[in-house]
Amino acid sequence: MQTKQRANYGVKSLVQQIVGSISKNIDKGVYRKNEKLLSINTYSKQHGVARDTIEKAYTILKSNGYIRSVSGKGYFVVGKPDVRIKVLLLFNKLSSYKKTVYDTIVRTLGDKARVDLHIHHYNPALLEESIDSNLGNYHYYVVMPHFFDYSNEQEYLTILKKIPVDQLILLDKDLPKLARQSAVFQDFRNDIYGALNVVTDLIAKYKKLIIIYPVDRHHPPEIKDGIMQFCEEKNKKFEVIDAFKTDDLKKSTLYIVLTENDLADLIKGARASGYELGKDIGIISFNETVFKELLDITVITSDFEEMGRKAAELMLQNKAAVIKNAFKIIIRKSL
Repeated sequence: MQTKQRANYGVKSLVQQIVGSISKNIDKGVYRKNEKLLSINTYSKQHGVARDTIEKAYTILKSNGYIRSVSGKGYFVVGKPDVRIKVLLLFNKLSSYKKTVYDTIVRTLGDKARVDLHIHHYNPALLEESIDSNLGNYHYYVVMPHFFDYSNEQEYLTILKKIPVDQLILLDKDLPKLARQSAVFQDFRNDIYGALNVVTDLIAKYKKLIIIYPVDRHHPPEIKDGIMQFCEEKNKKFEVIDAFKTDDLKKSTLYIVLTENDLADLIKGARASGYELGKDIGIISFNETVFKELLDITVITSDFEEMGRKAAELMLQNKAAVIKNAFKIIIRKSL
């Protein structure tokens, strides 16, 4: 004998949650104009919710212009013309790269959507606060799932599961252990490994690779894994340091740098030591900027505009897809 499971509608009342769920599906086009909805009795039986709760929800939807009732036939979708998609972006931090993603999403969605931005600062507890206070208010929740290095994976997976799977879009990083329909992600380990293989000949003149990996900035650890895999296969010495000191600058070394501050210190140190970039030492920096172009610094970079555009297109087209974002190396004199 099957046991009915009552639908979990979260903190808000059942009536509010049912109204929110149906209205969002109408806004997104999941329920088409003139489509017949489940009868009150059928909805009640399928979801284990009291009949009068469904009746109240349908009454609200009818008064808001989403549905109409036809005597003896049931409830039908009217739709709400020109309703904008409501999007909540949940980013891990503010940066010039995240701004590019944000701007591209907003520009691509245009006047078809309203976009709000929250920052969770790598903290699962802050993410949970934002989700709990906004469940049912948005059609899509776009999350960058980067957290503190010491964060409990099961904890933040449980938090993300609060978002209905068809409303969640992961951005920048994929979480294969999470049941999800949509993501636009970087494969950090394979991306960095592949980028270094493109420039194997240029790296050959360096005896050692050092990555400057600040422990307090919570960069994806897969970056280190990809570099380590490359060095093991090419028989290159490899070291991870958490901060750069000019006194430690070593000739015939390739430095891979993740932050702008460390890049500036590294360039100043090379100049002070009289080292020529691309000859005495090499530099590869993460993520392209106009200043790195002007300084002739080799970069490995995500295509942040494509990331934002692809995420926006999934929402506009009401599609579900897991998309690997473009990643490339731009070779300049510092290598």
